[in-house]
Amino acid sequence: MRTINIEPHCPIFDEADPAECVYTITAGTVKVYKLLGDGRRQITGFLFAGDFLGLTHNEVYAYSAEALVPARLCRFPRRRLEALLVEIPHLEQRLLAMASHELAAAQDQMVLLGRKSARERVVSFILMLSNSATRHGRPGDPVFLPMSRSDIADYLGLTTETVSRTFTSLKKQGLIELLDDKQIRLSRLSALQEIAEGF
Repeated sequence: MRTINIEPHCPIFDEADPAECVYTITAGTVKVYKLLGDGRRQITGFLFAGDFLGLTHNEVYAYSAEALVPARLCRFPRRRLEALLVEIPHLEQRLLAMASHELAAAQDQMVLLGRKSARERVVSFILMLSNSATRHGRPGDPVFLPMSRSDIADYLGLTTETVSRTFTSLKKQGLIELLDDKQIRLSRLSALQEIAEGF
């Protein structure tokens, strides 16, 4: 196992690279994405401290990963992880729980992209980040947004302009407060939850 530091906007690995290592994020935020045939990018998720990165059953990575902010990761050979799963059954249970969570997140993402309005998508995204922070033992309010408006747009299937307009609208309505250091205060949480649910 080796600790590595990754600078912002630097790749950790690229899609189709040999999947020789797995990672645990110990600090920072990582985006994972796929490049489409026409050159467009679809961000499929954001990972935070405590998350695993690079788990796959294939011989190559199925997506690309890039640090959004200074990140610290523990890197260890994939073969070593496979050996540990035999030695430590509890670890296998944890990875299974994480895989189940990722599947639920993927299902939520499909609903987000397929059925929700732009406003509902942005609010759902903010609340997702808040819930993720709480789940990892960090404060859920204010919400830290280390990603750019462009990254958010690529994740939500919107344009950057739509994301920016939606943030401005939510601020004008007193639902959120845009703070310094890429943070958002949830001024009216119950109202935001209603918007995310489509009410």
